[in-house]
Amino acid sequence: MNWEYLQPVVIKFGCGIRKEIKAAAEALGCENGLLVSDPFFVSSGLAEQLVSESDGILTGIFGEVSPNPDVTEVDACAKVIKEKGHGFVVALGGGSALDCAKAAASICLTDDSIRKYHGTGEAMPKEHLPLIAVPTTAGTGSEVTCVSVLTDHANGKKSPIVSDGFYPAVAMIDPELTYSMPPKVTASTGIDVLCHALEGFWSKGHQPVCDALALHACKLVFTYLKRAYTDGSDKEAREKMAEASVIAGMAFTLPKTTASHACSFPLTNLHHIPHGEACGLTLDYFARINAGAENGRLQKFAEELGFESVEKMADAIYQLKKELGLRTDLKDLSLTEDEIAELVRISRHPNLYNNPVEITDEMLSKMYHQLA
Repeated sequence: MNWEYLQPVVIKFGCGIRKEIKAAAEALGCENGLLVSDPFFVSSGLAEQLVSESDGILTGIFGEVSPNPDVTEVDACAKVIKEKGHGFVVALGGGSALDCAKAAASICLTDDSIRKYHGTGEAMPKEHLPLIAVPTTAGTGSEVTCVSVLTDHANGKKSPIVSDGFYPAVAMIDPELTYSMPPKVTASTGIDVLCHALEGFWSKGHQPVCDALALHACKLVFTYLKRAYTDGSDKEAREKMAEASVIAGMAFTLPKTTASHACSFPLTNLHHIPHGEACGLTLDYFARINAGAENGRLQKFAEELGFESVEKMADAIYQLKKELGLRTDLKDLSLTEDEIAELVRISRHPNLYNNPVEITDEMLSKMYHQLA
C-alpha cells in the first residue's frame, strides 16, 4: 500500500489559547488583520474583545456570514480585504465563518468572483493571505482542512471547493469557546465529528495515519458527546469534543468524505437541515452498507471501538442520534415522489464516488423512501 500524509497547519490547543492571536500573527510576520466572525460573536462582544486584545494587529471585523455561507458573502469579504489592504485574516466561529474566510483570503488576491471556482472544477489560484483559524464549535474540523463548503442560493447549489491555499497557517483550538454552544448545536456539530472520522476511515482514499486519527476521534465522540450535550458546563467533555473535532478534521482531510456528506448537501440546500444533522441522518445506513467492503476492515474498526459488529456500531449511532434529539427520519417533511427523486439526483455528488461500495440510484431511492 502506497500512501503519504500532509498536515501543514500549526495546531495550538488549550483553554485560553485565543489570547495568543497577536503572538501567532507576529510569528507569521503579519499585520493589519481582518477578523471574520460569526454574527453571534459580533453581537456578544467577543469579536471586538479579540480585536482590542490584539494590540493593533487586528484592525477590522467582517461579521456578515450566514449559517451556510453564500458566495456573495465571500465576495463581499474579499472586497473589504482589498479596500482596507488587510495583510492576513483571522476566522472566529463555526465552519461557516472559517469556510467564508478561507475562500475570501484567496479570492481577494484576484479580480474574480468565487463563483468562478464554485462547483465548476476550475482550480483555485495558489496565492492566498495567511489565515489563523479559531473554531468555536466542536464539529467541522475546518481549522485543519483545505476545504471550503459554500452555497450559491441564487442558483440552488451547495458544494465544497478544495484548495491547498485553504489550509490555515495556524489553528488555535480553545475549548472555552465551545462552552456557550446550545445543546442543539453541540449535538449537530458533534455528530458531524463522527461522520468525518468514520467517512475518512472507510473512504477509498484511506491510509494508516488517518485511520489511527479516525479511531481516536470516534472513541472520544462515543465517550463524551452525550455528556457535552447533557451538561454544557462539563469542562472535560467540552475539551475532549474539541480534541475529537480537530483530530477528525485531520482524519478526513486527505481521504475526503463519502456518501453521508454527499447526501447532506441536498438535505441542507433543499430542506434546510443543519449540516451536521444532515450528515448524521444517513451515517448508520451507510455504515451497514459498507460493512463488508475491503475484506471487512470496518468490522475490525468497530471491534476496536468496543462493538461486536458493524451492525452494533450502526445501532449505537442511531441510538446516539435519538438521545441527542437529532433527526432519525424525514417523515415531518411529507416528501412527495418528485422530491425524493430530486434528493436521489442531487445526491450524486463527487463525494458519493469516494464510498468504498458503489451507491446506486436504487439504493439511494430505497434509503430515502425508508427515511420518508
